[in-house]
Amino acid sequence: MKPVVLAGGTGSRLWPKSRSALPKQFLALTSENTMLQDTILRLPAEKLDSPVFICNEDHRFLAAEQLRVADINYDSIILEPFGRNTAPAIALAALQALKNDQDPVLLVLAADHLIENESAFHSAIEQAELLAEKGNLVTFGIVPTQAHTGYGYIKAGLSIDNSGFKVAEFVEKPDLSTAEEYVASKDYFWNSGMFMFKASVYLNELKTHQPEIFAACEKAMDAPESDMTFIRIDADEFAKCPDDSIDYAVMEKTAHACMVPLDAGWNDVGSWSSLWETSKDKDASGNVTVGDVMLTGVNNSYVNSEGRLVSVIGCDDLIVVETKDAVMVAHKDKVQDIKKVVNQLKAEKRSEFQFHREVFRPWGSYDSIDNGERYQVKRITVKPGEKLSVQMHHHRAEHWVVVSGTANITIGDKTELVTENESVYIPIGEIHALENPGKIPLELIEVQSGSYLGEDDIVRFSDRYGRAPAK
Repeated sequence: MKPVVLAGGTGSRLWPKSRSALPKQFLALTSENTMLQDTILRLPAEKLDSPVFICNEDHRFLAAEQLRVADINYDSIILEPFGRNTAPAIALAALQALKNDQDPVLLVLAADHLIENESAFHSAIEQAELLAEKGNLVTFGIVPTQAHTGYGYIKAGLSIDNSGFKVAEFVEKPDLSTAEEYVASKDYFWNSGMFMFKASVYLNELKTHQPEIFAACEKAMDAPESDMTFIRIDADEFAKCPDDSIDYAVMEKTAHACMVPLDAGWNDVGSWSSLWETSKDKDASGNVTVGDVMLTGVNNSYVNSEGRLVSVIGCDDLIVVETKDAVMVAHKDKVQDIKKVVNQLKAEKRSEFQFHREVFRPWGSYDSIDNGERYQVKRITVKPGEKLSVQMHHHRAEHWVVVSGTANITIGDKTELVTENESVYIPIGEIHALENPGKIPLELIEVQSGSYLGEDDIVRFSDRYGRAPAK
């Protein structure tokens, strides 16, 4: 069985922690691991082939680094040049899986779900595999714990081999009274968005019901480019692919849809209130706190502090989330409206839509700790053995002060080793490069000064990470 992990979402409802450059699947929200890591680590490893991951081009190094840190072996990371929803993403993985003259059973998972009871999940996987091997397209139906209006529902039909049920009907998100009827009937289950089927079976059904998606994905995967463990598809061909979910494209149309019930503490972590609901760390007043938090007269609230003391007094049913550059306060019943704030940030081209104050790069990270009209100060961390691109800037000069570690710095045609408490100056227009040749992380303070300090004032001449060079 080959896991296929869909890791391309943006997680906008969990802003300000989740942002387009660092969405929720790459955050540690429900355990010490990131959600991407937990998606694989909770699986029965002895029964699985190496997984395939699908993610956005911009997140490729985040995904690869998190898999490396967690010591997760994997087949490949397929890079989508742009999102086209789940039906095409799964098609890319299925086409890749068939390239080795094999036809594995694919276990399709989202990278951002919570599953608390791993043994129950493993049992459901075994049941689903029996059905998938017989040519069925299996989905996992979550045993509902309440009349939830935020999920689609699946109606169970006839029983199959005591392993699952035929799918009688997929239904959209209901209103509250309809959801209450569904739950009371015990015939309806939440639609989890997790699936299992043989690669060939899925592609055949896709070709039958959505031939345009099949054709576009087949052409996009006809001659992919391999870069380390990354697979780049033909962007022009993929651009022709319709945007559609697996539910609409295949599962609602096929005659071979079945469902395995899953009662394993599942949650799609779609909002801050769901993190409060699922937390096992509530205090006597029903509060969940993360970080440096002080509460007085507060009940049934979630407060998450990243960089400073957060104090809440005399409030109930609140969500408070603080990061280094933003604070979000919402009533628990209004957290779905966070998306409105995210859309406004995007419309106004605010950096808080895309980036955190600390930004991760394949070579390490930088934290923008201060800025003014003509200056900016960053704390830069370079991982051992890594190197920034050979580059230059048209509008800014830079001063680098090494705090710890050793830097190999090239300025023009001169290269030198710079160690703790030493500094260098890079004039405007000078070609330069920074490398950590040591065994420990390199920490330095960068002071930029000039008329324009945007990240797009970087002309790259060479880059080991495949980022675009200067034209």
